[in-house]
Amino acid sequence: MPNNVIDLTQLLNEKIKVYPDTAPPTFSVTNTVEKDGFAEHHIAMASHTGTHIDAPCHVVQNGRSLDQFPVEKFIGNAIVIDCRGRNEISLEYLRTFEYKITKVDFVLFFTGWQYRWNTAGYFDDCPIPTKEAARYLTGFNLKGVGVDAFSLDKIIPAPKVTPKIIPNHHILLGKEILLIENLTNLDKLPDGVFSFQCFPLKVENAEGSPVRAIAVMDE
Repeated sequence: MPNNVIDLTQLLNEKIKVYPDTAPPTFSVTNTVEKDGFAEHHIAMASHTGTHIDAPCHVVQNGRSLDQFPVEKFIGNAIVIDCRGRNEISLEYLRTFEYKITKVDFVLFFTGWQYRWNTAGYFDDCPIPTKEAARYLTGFNLKGVGVDAFSLDKIIPAPKVTPKIIPNHHILLGKEILLIENLTNLDKLPDGVFSFQCFPLKVENAEGSPVRAIAVMDE
């Protein structure tokens, strides 16, 4: 891989931790070269496993699914915003990046939670945008917002997920700003603008999909 390309995707295997109450992925060998002359695996997992993308229809009634967007929706210029050590991502803090945000298609939040991947601490409360900050982001021409954590909302156990419980999902996905979660290697990204790609599987009516997310810097 050229040294100007950074893989932002977590490795998928049966050992990874998944969102609470989500079934873990399974990988089983169905065919081998020795026995059948070819190798093949059967893979079963939830559509929001590992590094993945959320579509509007994940939480929005009659929202669009991933296959209903043109492929250009999943590629564009991006910046990373360092949010480590913060209790929240406030409107005031985001406003200091306003000029940069106007120039890009994606904003990635580096919370430091990537270092907790596959630990119990990964599901502790991480810095997330306030509702005011999320609404602020809808004022830009963004294609998506990403984070190196499990979600842009906190985990709050409840019998039914409502807009009150996951407000940022509803605010952003309601404006067709896609969410990319469980990113990694955000510490390797430059301060300036870079190219970002997060292509989902082309599955009909997909409310979410694993992605291979990468960043590409100018040489």
